[in-house]
Amino acid sequence: MRDFINSLAERVLSGEALSKEEGLKILHIPDEYLDDLVEQASIVREKVFSNQVEFCSLINAKNGACTEDCSFCAQSSKYPTPINAYPLVPKEEMVEGALKAVSIKANRYCIVLSGKRATKEEVNQIAEAVREIREKIPVKVCVSIGTVDEEDLKLLKEAGVERVNHNLETSERHFPNIVQTHSWQERLETIKRIQKVGLSTCCGGIFGIGETDGDIVDLADTYRQLKVHSIPINFLIPIPGTPLGNTQALTPQKCLKILALFRLFNPDAEIRLCGGREINLGEYHDTAMEIANCLMAGGYLTRAGRSPGKDEEMVKRLGRQLITNRGEFSKKAVA
Repeated sequence: MRDFINSLAERVLSGEALSKEEGLKILHIPDEYLDDLVEQASIVREKVFSNQVEFCSLINAKNGACTEDCSFCAQSSKYPTPINAYPLVPKEEMVEGALKAVSIKANRYCIVLSGKRATKEEVNQIAEAVREIREKIPVKVCVSIGTVDEEDLKLLKEAGVERVNHNLETSERHFPNIVQTHSWQERLETIKRIQKVGLSTCCGGIFGIGETDGDIVDLADTYRQLKVHSIPINFLIPIPGTPLGNTQALTPQKCLKILALFRLFNPDAEIRLCGGREINLGEYHDTAMEIANCLMAGGYLTRAGRSPGKDEEMVKRLGRQLITNRGEFSKKAVA
């Protein structure tokens, strides 16, 4: 087992693609070898991204009243959750959100809307806000607005959007167990449209939602095939009122194995710690940052995170460099 683990970084950095069978083997590694696995994933992270860390932040620009039935989500109108629903916030609020993002040293700022897709009017309003942000504020702008067509993507790109978030969430096999109101294939086609217009892709998953290890490996492999630029990793925060409100499936050790898998399958992608990191990783949070090179700071869509000050302290404690003010990753070529 140790020989297999200790070969991983060298194989990945040489350009070898690990097999799905090896992906399952990674998820099944006994906890006694966990430090060795983290070390191998860390070697890959450091080779590709050096010691750099990026914070991103978001604004929940349109909340609740969603027609979709994602089983983990508080914003679905189909579940009795205590959500404060509101329409798209004014442009001024989106601009103010960008200022707040910079104040907590975020290098990226994402405008996020609930719902299956943004209307044309909403897209135009977002584009106006993005133009003003790009003129005044040193931050990269991303959007997460659901299913989006090529025309709207081009408009947003012209306005200054650099990246679009659209998560597959889980494997194609497991997706219908979690969502029935839209398909995994529909989401895949949206990602391909984002890539077609030349926008950067941010595509992640949520874990602890009843998936098998095979589903986890399938999602990591899908993102490898798509060559996505950023992979946000979310761990379920059970929300009362949702179908998964009483689910408790993950240990910190399993979370670390999932992170290592995605790093080793996607060495060139930014691995971004997002929702549920504090609750699910616990005392292993610093260890997780040996694998990840990005994190979402300042809270999530419907749940608060830990204070950005604690995240900044962690970065310093680990001897890492925080990227701010439109700094670019000085990404090293994979040997």
